[in-house]
Amino acid sequence: MASSLRATSERVQRRAARFQEHVINPWRVERTVTRALARAAAGNGPVVVGPWTSEVGYEALYWIPFLHWFVDRYAVPSSRVVAISRGGVQAWYRGIADRYVEIFDLMDAGAFSAHTAARRASGDQKQIVLSAFEQDVVRQACARVGMPGAQVCHPGLMYRLFRSFWHDDRALDYLFRHTRYDRVRLKGVVQPPPGLPAEYAAVKFYTGPALGDSAETRQALRAIIGRIAARMPIVVLDTGLTVDEHRDVLFDGVPGVIALPALREPSSNLGLQTSVIAGARLFVGTCGGLAWLAPLLGVDTLAVYEDDRYLAAHLYAARHAYRRTGAARFITMDVHALRRLDLHARGTLADLVTRETA
Repeated sequence: MASSLRATSERVQRRAARFQEHVINPWRVERTVTRALARAAAGNGPVVVGPWTSEVGYEALYWIPFLHWFVDRYAVPSSRVVAISRGGVQAWYRGIADRYVEIFDLMDAGAFSAHTAARRASGDQKQIVLSAFEQDVVRQACARVGMPGAQVCHPGLMYRLFRSFWHDDRALDYLFRHTRYDRVRLKGVVQPPPGLPAEYAAVKFYTGPALGDSAETRQALRAIIGRIAARMPIVVLDTGLTVDEHRDVLFDGVPGVIALPALREPSSNLGLQTSVIAGARLFVGTCGGLAWLAPLLGVDTLAVYEDDRYLAAHLYAARHAYRRTGAARFITMDVHALRRLDLHARGTLADLVTRETA
């Protein structure tokens, strides 16, 4: 009898702990974050959004839509807002911020890389708290635009709010209640670099958790690119920059592949990559990063991966967001399946993609 009561008590405690972890704690986080957002938006003074110093993919897929929701929900006019990011992405913040400060105008790429490396070494890739480094960036940015004393809407608020969605404690509706996805229209806003063909595919492959650096994977990628290059020129978005743990996969020796030296300037590289993608007939790359942005630019996208352990929530969110906004087609490819079916030898999938995007 005593053991039965003890087992029942333990089950009740475990259920209570799960309820606390998966229901009560996410609710408390949401309340804390929305109160912080309301404080940042209060009054008529300047509001800094950023500084954004982490992955491109999270910026494109979550941060920008989150900010569109923030300024709309709290009635913050763009004239009050200063966006801080890197790589010349001011066009991404249209409708959010009238002012943009480029981090690489405040420091060189080496100092920036040292900061991101230190954050990863501390055990967290994400910008959960406003670090001393970021506080200094905010001070410099506010001084540059003559807007001291600004309130700060830091990326940590977004990361804390959406963590429960990424961990399956909240439904998709929760994400869409705190975001506003829009097509990114760059016509007449960003000028592409010179030397682009009249028609081309933009390519951006990099190694990371979703796509490893094995010889087999590189062989499969080269086969895909070779097949597409037989149909149209390939513009490889190789920046030659090392500001995080990702490394670009290059395609030297493949006929029809073009590299653009103009993309190697840190203060403009992401903005120029955006303009190249916007003018492409097709974007092909690692599932993540700029692959999340390309459909919103109106460009059909082939996103490649070999490990989807960290992609499930993002793919779920992205596909629904693209449907809502009428974005371009988003096709995914698992290179393991490609190798097993030996499609890289016959070019079936690459032929299909180029045919469908004709």
